[in-house]
Amino acid sequence: MDTFHSLVDISKPSLLLCLAAITFNPTAWNIVARNEYRNKTITRIFGSPKAGCYFLAVMIFLFGVLRDYLFHVALAEQPKVELLPEPYSSVLPLALMCTGQLLVVSSTWALGITGTFLGDYFGILMDHRVEGFPFNVLNDPMYVGSTMCFLGGALWETSPAGLFITLYVYIVYIIALRFEGPFTDMIYSKRAEEQAKASKKD
Repeated sequence: MDTFHSLVDISKPSLLLCLAAITFNPTAWNIVARNEYRNKTITRIFGSPKAGCYFLAVMIFLFGVLRDYLFHVALAEQPKVELLPEPYSSVLPLALMCTGQLLVVSSTWALGITGTFLGDYFGILMDHRVEGFPFNVLNDPMYVGSTMCFLGGALWETSPAGLFITLYVYIVYIIALRFEGPFTDMIYSKRAEEQAKASKKD
């Protein structure tokens, strides 16, 4: 425990604020999206599902930028320790961050704005499952890519606290997926049932 405290300064408010932001983002968006699915609150405010989804997309993006900013602020106030020997100390972090960004950007490109930012909760459903890259490599490439970016940033900043934050990110994402996955599957299963009933009537 003494070793942990010497490497990760938990007394810094910036660390706690960073962890709070990491927790807030997926939790808040899951709550907001489920409310939207049941009550159409944002749709009523903006007049259409697409406008509401684009508003939520902007909010998710901005809060993601804030979270990343808080991450770097937190690392700046934490102890530095050489975690990797050269040349790995620069090559590996860059490789992780570039690969992570590739997964995030390619996921967004493949899904589109509404597919990426919870459009299915607004009733904007995709016609078919995306099976091209990066979804032919990973089930959840956006979450994996984001985690890789955190890990790359931690190694680049030579920050043990960054590794601790990355582990926390990984745990939060796993929990978020346990809520998101089944609910999204339910939405598409319900649509399939409705389409099957409609085809029987025809």
